Amino acid sequence: MLPAELVPIAIALLSFCCVAGVVLALLYAQIARRSESYRRFVAIASTDAAVDRSMSAEDNKRKKAIEVTLREQEEKQRARKGSRPTLSGRLRQAGLEWNKGTYYIASMGAGVVSFLIAIGTLSSNPLPALGFGLTGALLIPHLYVGILGKRRLKRFSDEFPNAVDIIVRGVKSGLPLGDCLRIISLEAQEPVRAEFKAILEEQTMGLPIDQAVQKLPERIPLAEANFFAIVISMQSRTGGSLSEALSNLSKVLRERRKMQGKIKAASSEAKSSAAIIGSLPVLVGLLLYLTSPEYIALLFTTYLGNLVLGISAFWMLVGTLVMRKMINFDF
Repeated sequence: MLPAELVPIAIALLSFCCVAGVVLALLYAQIARRSESYRRFVAIASTDAAVDRSMSAEDNKRKKAIEVTLREQEEKQRARKGSRPTLSGRLRQAGLEWNKGTYYIASMGAGVVSFLIAIGTLSSNPLPALGFGLTGALLIPHLYVGILGKRRLKRFSDEFPNAVDIIVRGVKSGLPLGDCLRIISLEAQEPVRAEFKAILEEQTMGLPIDQAVQKLPERIPLAEANFFAIVISMQSRTGGSLSEALSNLSKVLRERRKMQGKIKAASSEAKSSAAIIGSLPVLVGLLLYLTSPEYIALLFTTYLGNLVLGISAFWMLVGTLVMRKMINFDF
């Protein structure tokens, strides 16, 4: 038995222990809950960090793939600029179904016609007539193929943004890219239809669609075709929204067309002036021939006149080419 004077102290100690036990029990529950929340927070944070690291690695991988694709496209474009198109390539760009033999036959025909015209004009002097015939054989078919090629490329450039819009609408509606290309090969205007048909034929032969599209700038040496090939190649390697990329490409192409129209309007005055200056010698010579034929006939009947006529024609050609270079703008 405890002494009477220690009983209150014992009761106070027991009460304190009971209260302390209750307080510790309550605090232990809160501490346990906090530690559990902390563990959950740490787990979530570590998971988010892992996801961020994986996304960062994926982004870095995609950036590297984009850089590789752009580098390859730049090297291909540099190689295309450094090499001139072959005769078969020029005939293909012009939309002609000629082969090399047909082109050479046309050159021979142009040379014979030029020789006959020159021999009839220069009073049976064979040497200048032979030079005119050789020039006609080399120049006339070359210019003919070049003019047809430029017209065909212009038609392609005008129609190509509409074809890109068709692909954008088709991809947004859920169609695969191959079906969109097939629609263009059936419904678009020439020469876009023929070029996309060639892409589908190469894909049918087993070539992947991105590699088939890579050959489009080789057949159509335009910046528009090169942009389209880059977009398709990047999307096939790195993924992403094809519809958004092609929609941006369509906007860029249309803005380029607007800029081309502005440049054409700004340079129209210079082109008119160059046309007037270039046609003045021919018109003056024709008027002199109609008014005083015996005065200008010396240029065609004498050797010195033929020499002066040839030198004048040469320098007139040089001046025309210089004016053409001055009024043509790259955009």
